[in-house]
Amino acid sequence: MSKAFNPEEAENLEDMEKQFAVKAVEHLMTYWAILEKVKGSQLRLTKQDNEIYESFKEAFPDFDPAATLSEDEMKSKAGKEKWRNWMMQWEKVEDFNFGTIIRTRADAEYDQDTTIFGVRMQFYAIEIARNRAGLNDWIYEKAQKASS
Repeated sequence: MSKAFNPEEAENLEDMEKQFAVKAVEHLMTYWAILEKVKGSQLRLTKQDNEIYESFKEAFPDFDPAATLSEDEMKSKAGKEKWRNWMMQWEKVEDFNFGTIIRTRADAEYDQDTTIFGVRMQFYAIEIARNRAGLNDWIYEKAQKASS
Protein backbone atom coordinates (compact mmCIF):
# COMPACT_ATOMS: atom_id res chain seq x y z
CA MET A 1 0.00 0.00 0.00
CA SER A 2 1.37 3.43 -0.83
CA LYS A 3 2.08 6.06 1.78
CA ALA A 4 -0.23 9.11 2.03
CA PHE A 5 0.94 12.05 -0.09
CA ASN A 6 2.40 14.90 1.94
CA PRO A 7 2.89 18.02 -0.21
CA GLU A 8 5.36 19.44 2.33
CA GLU A 9 7.71 16.53 1.62
CA ALA A 10 7.16 16.28 -2.13
CA GLU A 11 10.10 16.55 -4.47
CA ASN A 12 10.22 19.28 -7.07
CA LEU A 13 10.51 17.30 -10.24
CA GLU A 14 12.22 19.33 -12.93
CA ASP A 15 10.03 17.98 -15.75
CA MET A 16 6.85 18.83 -13.85
CA GLU A 17 8.13 22.35 -13.20
CA LYS A 18 8.90 22.77 -16.91
CA GLN A 19 5.42 21.55 -17.86
CA PHE A 20 3.88 23.99 -15.36
CA ALA A 21 5.93 26.83 -16.79
CA VAL A 22 4.92 25.97 -20.37
CA LYS A 23 1.20 25.85 -19.45
CA ALA A 24 1.43 29.09 -17.47
CA VAL A 25 3.15 30.91 -20.34
CA GLU A 26 0.62 29.54 -22.86
CA HIS A 27 -2.18 30.84 -20.64
CA LEU A 28 -0.71 34.34 -20.33
CA MET A 29 0.03 34.55 -24.06
CA THR A 30 -3.52 33.50 -24.92
CA TYR A 31 -5.02 36.00 -22.47
CA TRP A 32 -2.81 38.82 -23.77
CA ALA A 33 -3.70 38.02 -27.39
CA ILE A 34 -7.39 38.18 -26.49
CA LEU A 35 -6.93 41.54 -24.71
CA GLU A 36 -5.28 42.87 -27.87
CA LYS A 37 -8.41 41.96 -29.87
CA VAL A 38 -11.19 42.71 -27.37
CA LYS A 39 -11.41 45.48 -24.79
CA GLY A 40 -11.10 43.94 -21.34
CA SER A 41 -14.21 45.85 -20.26
CA GLN A 42 -16.18 43.83 -22.86
CA LEU A 43 -14.60 40.46 -22.09
CA ARG A 44 -15.97 37.49 -20.17
CA LEU A 45 -13.38 35.08 -18.83
CA THR A 46 -15.81 32.43 -17.55
CA LYS A 47 -19.51 31.66 -17.61
CA GLN A 48 -19.53 32.61 -13.91
CA ASP A 49 -17.86 36.05 -14.19
CA ASN A 50 -20.72 37.87 -12.44
CA GLU A 51 -20.84 35.41 -9.55
CA ILE A 52 -17.04 35.36 -9.21
CA TYR A 53 -16.90 39.16 -9.22
CA GLU A 54 -19.65 39.60 -6.61
CA SER A 55 -18.21 36.89 -4.38
CA PHE A 56 -14.71 38.34 -4.70
CA LYS A 57 -15.90 41.86 -3.81
CA GLU A 58 -17.65 40.45 -0.75
CA ALA A 59 -14.65 38.40 0.41
CA PHE A 60 -12.06 41.08 -0.44
CA PRO A 61 -13.90 44.40 0.05
CA ASP A 62 -10.67 46.43 0.20
CA PHE A 63 -9.28 45.07 -3.07
CA ASP A 64 -8.37 47.90 -5.44
CA PRO A 65 -7.94 46.59 -9.00
CA ALA A 66 -5.71 49.57 -9.85
CA ALA A 67 -3.33 48.93 -6.95
CA THR A 68 -0.13 46.91 -7.21
CA LEU A 69 -0.58 43.39 -5.86
CA SER A 70 1.57 42.47 -2.90
CA GLU A 71 2.95 38.97 -3.30
CA ASP A 72 4.03 38.99 0.35
CA GLU A 73 0.49 39.85 1.46
CA MET A 74 -1.14 37.28 -0.84
CA LYS A 75 1.26 34.54 0.21
CA SER A 76 1.41 35.32 3.91
CA LYS A 77 -0.18 32.75 6.21
CA ALA A 78 -3.30 34.92 6.61
CA GLY A 79 -3.39 35.77 2.90
CA LYS A 80 -3.11 32.14 1.81
CA GLU A 81 -5.89 31.14 4.20
CA LYS A 82 -8.21 33.92 3.05
CA TRP A 83 -7.61 33.09 -0.61
CA ARG A 84 -7.94 29.33 -0.03
CA ASN A 85 -11.23 29.77 1.83
CA TRP A 86 -12.63 31.91 -0.96
CA MET A 87 -11.37 29.69 -3.79
CA MET A 88 -12.75 26.41 -2.46
CA GLN A 89 -16.29 27.42 -3.41
CA TRP A 90 -15.14 27.56 -7.05
CA GLU A 91 -14.17 23.93 -7.53
CA LYS A 92 -16.80 23.80 -10.29
CA VAL A 93 -14.72 26.20 -12.42
CA GLU A 94 -12.47 24.22 -14.74
CA ASP A 95 -8.81 24.34 -13.70
CA PHE A 96 -9.68 26.58 -10.72
CA ASN A 97 -6.54 25.55 -8.85
CA PHE A 98 -4.09 25.30 -11.76
CA GLY A 99 -0.97 27.39 -11.42
CA THR A 100 -0.75 30.51 -13.54
CA ILE A 101 1.05 33.83 -13.84
CA ILE A 102 -0.61 37.00 -12.59
CA ARG A 103 0.41 40.57 -13.39
CA THR A 104 1.03 42.59 -10.24
CA ARG A 105 -0.09 45.78 -11.96
CA ALA A 106 -2.94 46.42 -14.37
CA ASP A 107 -0.90 49.09 -16.17
CA ALA A 108 2.00 46.75 -16.95
CA GLU A 109 2.68 44.01 -19.44
CA TYR A 110 3.78 40.54 -18.41
CA ASP A 111 7.42 40.82 -17.34
CA GLN A 112 9.61 39.14 -14.75
CA ASP A 113 9.37 42.23 -12.51
CA THR A 114 5.59 42.59 -12.82
CA THR A 115 4.36 39.03 -12.37
CA ILE A 116 3.81 36.50 -9.63
CA PHE A 117 2.80 32.87 -9.59
CA GLY A 118 -0.71 32.19 -8.40
CA VAL A 119 -3.66 29.96 -9.16
CA ARG A 120 -6.33 30.29 -11.82
CA MET A 121 -9.09 31.51 -9.45
CA GLN A 122 -6.85 34.31 -8.21
CA PHE A 123 -6.19 35.22 -11.83
CA TYR A 124 -9.91 35.18 -12.64
CA ALA A 125 -10.88 37.27 -9.62
CA ILE A 126 -8.17 39.88 -10.17
CA GLU A 127 -8.54 40.12 -13.95
CA ILE A 128 -12.36 40.20 -13.86
CA ALA A 129 -12.12 43.11 -11.38
CA ARG A 130 -9.57 44.89 -13.59
CA ASN A 131 -11.68 44.32 -16.71
CA ARG A 132 -14.83 45.62 -15.02
CA ALA A 133 -12.91 48.75 -14.03
CA GLY A 134 -11.69 49.21 -17.63
CA LEU A 135 -8.08 48.90 -16.49
CA ASN A 136 -7.09 46.49 -19.28
CA ASP A 137 -8.60 48.48 -22.15
CA TRP A 138 -5.22 50.15 -22.78
CA ILE A 139 -3.91 46.84 -24.13
CA TYR A 140 -6.55 46.78 -26.89
CA GLU A 141 -6.01 50.47 -27.66
CA LYS A 142 -2.23 50.01 -27.88
CA ALA A 143 -2.62 47.01 -30.21
CA GLN A 144 -5.06 48.90 -32.45
CA LYS A 145 -2.65 51.86 -32.77
CA ALA A 146 0.21 49.53 -33.61
CA SER A 147 -1.80 47.79 -36.34
CA SER A 148 -2.94 50.97 -38.08
